[in-house]
Order: sequence, then structure tokens, then C-alpha cells
Amino acid sequence: MNILFVKNMVCNRCIMVVQDELEKLGMDFTSIKLGEVTLTKELTSDERNSLENVLVPLGFEVIDDKKSRIIEKIKNTIIDLVHHQDNDSKNNLSDILSKELNHDYNYLSNLFSEVEGTTIEKYFIAQKIEKIKELLVYDELSLSEIADRLNYSSVAYLSNQFKKVTGLTPSHFKQIREDRRKPLDKV
Repeated sequence: MNILFVKNMVCNRCIMVVQDELEKLGMDFTSIKLGEVTLTKELTSDERNSLENVLVPLGFEVIDDKKSRIIEKIKNTIIDLVHHQDNDSKNNLSDILSKELNHDYNYLSNLFSEVEGTTIEKYFIAQKIEKIKELLVYDELSLSEIADRLNYSSVAYLSNQFKKVTGLTPSHFKQIREDRRKPLDKV
């Protein structure tokens, strides 16, 4: 088995696109998840070039070096945690990342900061804020339910963090989004 690491796979649609391209190229794989494709055999250099030629225009990139793979795995773990899991886990992020990547959190944190120019914590918060925005726009959950779903200790803490990052309160953000929508009879 050969694992191929792919940068910028951040959602289920990305997985479908990469899967479709692999199938078009006739490349056999056993699984695809965020940032990783498990192939049944090692690719030849021609196959690898063909794959890169179709993935790069779609915004993806095959990652070769170990540090980049670790960074991508950190990002994908955080994205999966925030956007794709109803996470009722009370484990802290450092424990989750250390366990998932089999590295000491200090190493991961220093590497991430060095390469990305921001901290893992700030990246995690940014992902949570994006999820909050998405949930506010859907308008299916109360702010209290959103805070609970994303493991905030209180609505006040969520609101303060949201305002610190976006410059807006969650209710103001929601109001601005609603003001931009035109009623159907005005379209």
C-alpha cells in the first residue's frame, strides 16, 4: 500500500473530485480521506506526473516532504474535527493532535508556527469561526446550541471570540447576511 498526501483537500466535495480524477486515470485506491489517498500500488513517475497534471489545475497538490505532510495532516484533523464531526469530546486539541499524528504537541506547534506563520490555536479558532458563520447563515440552531455543538463554555465566550476575529457580534453578522438577501418578489 502506498499513501499519497494531497494538499488542499478540505471537504467531502474535494474527496469526490480527487476520487473522480483517480478513476479517470485508472488508478486503483483503497480509500480516500481528507488529505490522504491510499493507493493499491506505488505510482510510476509517469502516473504521478499525470495525476499532478490533473490535480494542480483543480487547486490540489501532491505533497512530498515530511514537514508539509505533517502540516497538512494537522489542518485536515482540525477541519474534520470542527466541520465534519459532532464533537462532544472534551479532549483538548493538543491531545487530539498528538494522538492523531504520533508526535509531541510542542513539536507540532513549533513546526506549524514556523511553516504557516500562525499558531495551531489561531488556525483552530479561525475554523470554528467559519463554522459559526455557516451555522448562523443556516439559521437552524440558536446561538446557545451552536456554542454547545462547538464546545464553547458559554454563549458569551463564543460571542467574544467571534467579535474579536470578525469585528462583528454573531447577531450583527446574521443581520448583515439577512439584509443582503433579496425577497423572492424583488429578484
